[in-house]
Amino acid sequence: MMKNVLNTDLTGKVCVVTGAGGAICGMFAKTLARAGGKVAVLDLNEQAAQQVADEINAEGGIAKAYKANVLEKENLEAVHQQVLVDLGPCDVLINGAGGNNPRATTDNEFHFEAKDIEGCKTFFDLDKSGVEFVFALNWLGTLLPTQVFAVDMIDRDGNILNIASMNAYTPLTKIPAYSGAKAAIVNFTEWLATYFAKSGIRVNAIAPGFFVGNQNRRLLFNEDGTPTARTAKILAGTPMGRFGELNELEGAVLFLLNNAAAGFITGVCIPIDGGYAAYSGV
Repeated sequence: MMKNVLNTDLTGKVCVVTGAGGAICGMFAKTLARAGGKVAVLDLNEQAAQQVADEINAEGGIAKAYKANVLEKENLEAVHQQVLVDLGPCDVLINGAGGNNPRATTDNEFHFEAKDIEGCKTFFDLDKSGVEFVFALNWLGTLLPTQVFAVDMIDRDGNILNIASMNAYTPLTKIPAYSGAKAAIVNFTEWLATYFAKSGIRVNAIAPGFFVGNQNRRLLFNEDGTPTARTAKILAGTPMGRFGELNELEGAVLFLLNNAAAGFITGVCIPIDGGYAAYSGV
């Protein structure tokens, strides 16, 4: 296995990662395995989870794949019992499952733009069930896995890492539900950090800026691969002038999970955004 960028040692630690069939959290699963962790790869897409686990095992790491629905507590409890048998009690939990939904997204940035466009989806057309789904997937999909797996960590120097977004601080146009849900994750991270502060569990989060993935690709690039007008705005508002690379998320993750380096850090959310949050635009 390759060494990690900070030499964080998770040897023997059981690391549970939800949403690990996706690009970002699949990478996190591999990062933890390379640090010595035994990784439970959880995803609703069992085939995607298995592929990540297979890749980890092929590198010499230890991983098991599990089909998991972060919105179904009974399912999570069954997965938890199997993880206990296969790998042992959870030491690290990354709550990575989340996402947006087209039914909770407007077609335009400003309402006045839509007045002459037939069929344009405005704020007034947002679908209630779509908005509910986005809040459930991101917020409840963080709360329920934490309820199920954090019980293993009590008084054992456990770590919980939540995935927020720069949307949490400054909401992006078009995606009100996703922005609101990620703001709730930052708030929940602070609440959990306080609640578990004297129980041997640290709780932190990272807030990725703009990274190209399947979830946002169609917003950032046209079908012919050329950048959209939205991409031009994003890059103009990012002092470093580029999108982030997925591996640039690894350092913050490994730092926050390193009890020797970050043992007095809890309740923080680290922006990883190329300076986006710091830039006023002038």
